[in-house]
Amino acid sequence: MTTHDWQDTSASARQRARALLAELTLEEKLAQLGGAWPGNETVEGNVAPMQDVFSRGAVPFDDRAEHGLGHLTRVFGTAPVSAAEGARRMVELQRRLVGTSRFGIPALAHEECLTGFTTYGATVYPAPPAWAATFDPDLVERMAAAIGTDMRAVGVHQGLAPVLDVVRDHRWGRVEETLGEDPYLVGTLGTAYVRGLQSAGVHATLKHFAGYAASRAARNHAPVSIGPRELRDVVLPPFEMAVREGGAWSVMNAYVDLDGVPAAADRALLTGILRDEWGFDGTVVSDYWAIAFLVTMHRVAEDVGHAGALALAAGIDVELPDGLCYGTELADLIADGRVDEKLVDRAVSRLLTQKAELGLLDPDWTPEGAVDETVELDSPRNRELAGALARRSVVLLDNDGTLPLAPAPARVALVGPCADDPLAFLGCYSYPNHVLPRHPDLGLGLDVASLAEALRAELSHSEVTVSPGCPVREPDTSGFAAALAEARAADVCVAVVGDRAGMFGEGTSGEGCDAGDLRLPGAQDELLSALLELDTPVVVVVVSGRPYALGAHAGRAAAVVQAFMPGVEGGAALAGVLSGRVVPSGRLPMQVPRDPGGQPTTYLHPPLGGDSEGISNLDPTPLYPFGHGLSYTEFAYDELAVDATAIPTDGRVEITVRVTNTGDRAGSEVVQLYLRDEYAQVTRPVRQLAGFARVDLDPGQRARVSFSLHADRTAFTGADLRRVVEPGAIGVFVGRSA
Repeated sequence: MTTHDWQDTSASARQRARALLAELTLEEKLAQLGGAWPGNETVEGNVAPMQDVFSRGAVPFDDRAEHGLGHLTRVFGTAPVSAAEGARRMVELQRRLVGTSRFGIPALAHEECLTGFTTYGATVYPAPPAWAATFDPDLVERMAAAIGTDMRAVGVHQGLAPVLDVVRDHRWGRVEETLGEDPYLVGTLGTAYVRGLQSAGVHATLKHFAGYAASRAARNHAPVSIGPRELRDVVLPPFEMAVREGGAWSVMNAYVDLDGVPAAADRALLTGILRDEWGFDGTVVSDYWAIAFLVTMHRVAEDVGHAGALALAAGIDVELPDGLCYGTELADLIADGRVDEKLVDRAVSRLLTQKAELGLLDPDWTPEGAVDETVELDSPRNRELAGALARRSVVLLDNDGTLPLAPAPARVALVGPCADDPLAFLGCYSYPNHVLPRHPDLGLGLDVASLAEALRAELSHSEVTVSPGCPVREPDTSGFAAALAEARAADVCVAVVGDRAGMFGEGTSGEGCDAGDLRLPGAQDELLSALLELDTPVVVVVVSGRPYALGAHAGRAAAVVQAFMPGVEGGAALAGVLSGRVVPSGRLPMQVPRDPGGQPTTYLHPPLGGDSEGISNLDPTPLYPFGHGLSYTEFAYDELAVDATAIPTDGRVEITVRVTNTGDRAGSEVVQLYLRDEYAQVTRPVRQLAGFARVDLDPGQRARVSFSLHADRTAFTGADLRRVVEPGAIGVFVGRSA
């Protein structure tokens, strides 16, 4: 039985939001536009930039909840709690909020979910570059649906993922959070993630809007100086796809400034493009303390009230993780007539619409009824999905026939700092790397086999020895002698090098862990060089969050394997590829550079950005191109056909090709379609991905792969900065890589 119009479930979510808005005081409205992070004030260390500074003097939860509350911040993700403990904590906080505020409106609870639900004991899936390496949007959608199901079961309503930043410089620490360097691949897989998460009733949050990955010198939070064409043609398309095709409910601003305008105060971006052009009608939430950074980092606001006014006018609806700038100082500006209360009403209406969509305004909603204390966050279903993603994500870059290791060699030397470290498989937003370093007594919180453990199980008749050789990041060579001795005595050496994810300089990859160049961290390059001088064949396995320059070792290794932080089942997946039980089928979502200083560069470059043809002594040609990946079987392409030689600028063309498995093993091929604008009014990429398809084929089996290509896929931003489908010749390429 309803007692208020806003509780009437027969009305639309927007109508209910407007009805509730009409009953709120200004204090109650502003309370809806902020969050509370209970327990944050007692946490040591940072999982968000300057958390230690902003958490000082935090307002107690019950005081924050007096007039209501928009969001609950990271009830599960702040300090280690079991699913049952977290669910009970969620119930307690919501009950206190409902019992304290005048209308008893529950908060919307959000959590991180980039590599799975970021909480203690939950499955850690592969990092986003690994999703991208699968070129499999259906599998990514299934993973996201599983993540969303787990989160919704314990009362979480919004997930802070996916990251849709297109990589422009591989030195950036957050490359491991991205889906690579191609906007079409990023948009397709990111939209699949959005659909999956939201199918489970959890709203996805697109981040970071926009330009974050294009920061100067790849430094976290550094200014972004790109032109409007690069913004429109490279940076924005994944966000537009996820809004228009994925129906994303939330967007988070980037910390950076674009040509001097901080994204958090950029009305042209947050309202003009996002809402007026694309029709987005969800909520824009601030990245943590991004509005306060308008005062402290960008210095475009004189105080927190002014910062709040700028962000609100630009289009940020909700301040996370708390309500520092959308509080009393902003209320004073409204009372003085310097800020229009209609801006507050606009933002509150959007948030309340979201709450209505999630059932939080329903008359029968109860804190207890919204959670399931018995949910299993590391279930067999989750593990199966994590394993499927990991197996499909491993990329075989090079192979002289040493792989697969079948029949199993008598003695295998497993060398390198990532050889026996399960944390190497997990990204910086996984709970074991994100929070648990502050709780060393708790271990990892779930079972994760290192490659050493997995390979010993895989090669049960081989002797597998382990010697790290050196640490991940320190330039310590004291372990070289032992590692080289093990390698000399072995039939084959598997050298496992790469990253250890962390936060703000605590790792070699992750948020705030930017790289000066693309050499392997620490002494790992030196270790590889020493190993490759031996007579023992060396298989190089790179487990990392970014591609590293391997040109110094090109042609010397027996095989090279790339794994982008493949998650809790990464050890079994890699061991399976090495043994031959798994036929590799991953493809590079970003190219592997030849030289460590060849940055910034991606495969998306105009002719002048490629081979210098003697004009410069620096050659940016990659060691392994975008889309590259080998298999244990062979595939042949023929009968490429285009059903029309000309189409109208609003037309469509069908492109087909026949693919045959000519090898002796079943395998999965990733067929890739590329376009080239032969002549245009502005410079265009030499080649750009326009479609892809995974095809599973038995030996001798053939399949015809079809791409339906609309002329819109050839569109670009013209000389007048307007989007155009320009008449002219378009080259069509189909193959295994760029």
